[in-house]
Amino acid sequence: MTKNTATTTTPAVEVTHLLKRYRGKPDPAVDDISLTVAAGEIFGIIGPNGAGKTSTVECIAGLRDPDMGTVKVLGLDPRTDKDEIHQVLGVQLQESQFPDRVTVAEILDLFSSFYRNPADWRELMELVGLTDKARTRYQNLSGGQKQRLSIALALVGGPKVAILDELTTGLDPQARRYTWGLIETVRDAGVTILLVTHFMDEAEGLCDRIAVIDNGRVVAVDTPEGLVARVRPTQQVRFRLVAGLGRAAGQDAANGIDPRLFSELPGITDVQVDNGH
Repeated sequence: MTKNTATTTTPAVEVTHLLKRYRGKPDPAVDDISLTVAAGEIFGIIGPNGAGKTSTVECIAGLRDPDMGTVKVLGLDPRTDKDEIHQVLGVQLQESQFPDRVTVAEILDLFSSFYRNPADWRELMELVGLTDKARTRYQNLSGGQKQRLSIALALVGGPKVAILDELTTGLDPQARRYTWGLIETVRDAGVTILLVTHFMDEAEGLCDRIAVIDNGRVVAVDTPEGLVARVRPTQQVRFRLVAGLGRAAGQDAANGIDPRLFSELPGITDVQVDNGH
């Protein structure tokens, strides 16, 4: 998958010292988060459930008001520039529901009417592979088809920035791969994407950079390769040698096994021998 290497001096999204608390909760859901998304990026936000990912992007989208901090989307403040934000920012929420009997074409046609300069919803329907489902009622769509419809709805306003929240949760592997291809197609059309996920393989395959969030805080921001390089996983295996292995390796059984028998194997970084075994 091709990733964006272009840089720009004007960020698409800029978040500074964001704080969001919920009534009855002792700890903030978002605790002093700062991050910057460059125009043209697929920027991933990854972390465990309850880490504060969705609360963060809901503040960015203007769906929630932060308690502290600032948010800018293409220089606009979601709290004071709501009408303008609506025209340049598309959002696919973690869960969306529509009346069961409304058709795909009716949903797209309705949503396109909310924007001053909407995209051609018929072209979007073709882009996401739903042209043959135009007259299909929402209740009869599969999970993958509903997610593709969500992408089309996020793009129907012709946005410059799109937020996609847990887009592939619950999809089978084939549907996930198809959706990943759609995301790259959207970015290639000039849309900056803020992708929220808890799948590391998804973030690694799609994103130019990733912010790792845990307990409401950003704990790391880097490229996928940079994040992987920071982690040096090790695995320790302990076992007792069977009788006779020392002699088979040319060692005196009384002296135990030669550590070089294992240390010279690929992938082994350290060998310890206890009591000759």
